[in-house]
Amino acid sequence: MTLNKFNLPDVGEGLTEAEIVSWKVKPGDAVAINDVLCEIETAKSLVELPSPFAGTVTELLVPEGVTIDVGTAIISVSDAVSGDPTPADVPAPATPVQPLYGKLPAHDADTSGGAPAGGPLVGSGPKADAVKRRPRKTAPAAAVSRNSPEVEPVQPHSLAEVSGPQEAGPVQDETVDTRPTLGGTITGLVNRVLAKPPVRKIARDLGIDLADVVATGSRGEVTREDLVSYQAQRDAELDKADGFWGTAGKPQDQRIEKIPVKGVRKATARAMVESAFAAPHVSIFVDVDASRTMEFVKRLKASRDFEGIKVSPLLILAKAVIWAAARNPSVNATWVDNAGGTDTAEIHVKHYMNLGIAAATPRGLMVPNIKDAQDLSLKELAVALNNLATTARAGKTQPAEMQGGTLTITNIGALGIDTGTPIINPGEVAIVAFGTIKQKPWVLDGEVIPRWITTLGGSFDHRVVDGDLSARFMADVAAILEEPALLLD
Repeated sequence: MTLNKFNLPDVGEGLTEAEIVSWKVKPGDAVAINDVLCEIETAKSLVELPSPFAGTVTELLVPEGVTIDVGTAIISVSDAVSGDPTPADVPAPATPVQPLYGKLPAHDADTSGGAPAGGPLVGSGPKADAVKRRPRKTAPAAAVSRNSPEVEPVQPHSLAEVSGPQEAGPVQDETVDTRPTLGGTITGLVNRVLAKPPVRKIARDLGIDLADVVATGSRGEVTREDLVSYQAQRDAELDKADGFWGTAGKPQDQRIEKIPVKGVRKATARAMVESAFAAPHVSIFVDVDASRTMEFVKRLKASRDFEGIKVSPLLILAKAVIWAAARNPSVNATWVDNAGGTDTAEIHVKHYMNLGIAAATPRGLMVPNIKDAQDLSLKELAVALNNLATTARAGKTQPAEMQGGTLTITNIGALGIDTGTPIINPGEVAIVAFGTIKQKPWVLDGEVIPRWITTLGGSFDHRVVDGDLSARFMADVAAILEEPALLLD
């Protein structure tokens, strides 16, 4: 019998340590090559480690929750499988099985069997004020099980789809005063939320605004499962809030929760500090009339070419950023300090776009990127954004998917935020913050009318992107949101 020890590999580029998050095997289990042994958290992401050996697990050498250096032995596997003849009866193989590392196989990011395991991609989930609505009532048990083939439109959609900013503000239904408002004078700019009558009733009973719920139905309708998922998230937020302050009268020094900073959060904190103090940031903002973008998104959703693909204004913004970067190439670059420091520094302008999309997860901020986004059609870019969202929410983003980014979008609009001053992702020189889209009074041709307005915020490395260039870039991005037909030029 040969005893093989498996050392923690470097699953990224230059990673030095990782935490054993959970073991998927125990001593005595039979494993085959490529069977998942454990999950580890690196400074980049959560990664599954497949076995490079076939045999029987003899010992787990590192407990869960412990951070270890690359090269440390984590598990031992014998080449005898449980139930096989004893080693004395079977000659040892002439050549031992060789490990697979270092290249890890790709992991399946399918989450169709259930709700995504990870945190939300920025741009998904309930709005910031979602837990402050009407008092929740208990839904009849029978109501959740009823179904109906009819799908009918209800209140205006708030664009709370994965990766999309949402329209802020209350949404009308049968229980709300429906007298005409200023916003009601604009018609056809926003989709209607689709939901079956039983789903609408359950939402009313629970005090849920359907416009706050991420729709996953095949035709974009809100399903019973969507309501269950939304309610579970809302209940979790309320439950945490109820018990947050702890026991009254308990000494304050005993009511301090200590959270270790490690893994993704540790790497993000280090990178953000380095970026904030190494790159001189300058930020600018622009208000944009996105009404035509909203109309365009509506047409795409109704198009047969985009059937089954989730479409949101983020798709148009992503295309706008790619278009504007081609017109202002220095925003898609890197500042490189050579051995001589600033005196011999270089600006590397990238003639390709690896478009990063900031994603919030329980393990911290991740920025996976879409490789060669400039080569993708609008439909291909929509599919790539959906895949990125699914993978990030499932916690399956791989280190390679977060390396080599050239320019980043952070979508804070779905959280009800107008704009912000984001910190540039290390290795890049520009980042764009996408604010919420909501109706505001707007002067158009000398008249004040309601329009769908958003605010873009951009931060730039002033060593590479000066005020003039940053203004021209942001103006180009805004031009596309105001008139998406420019993309057809």
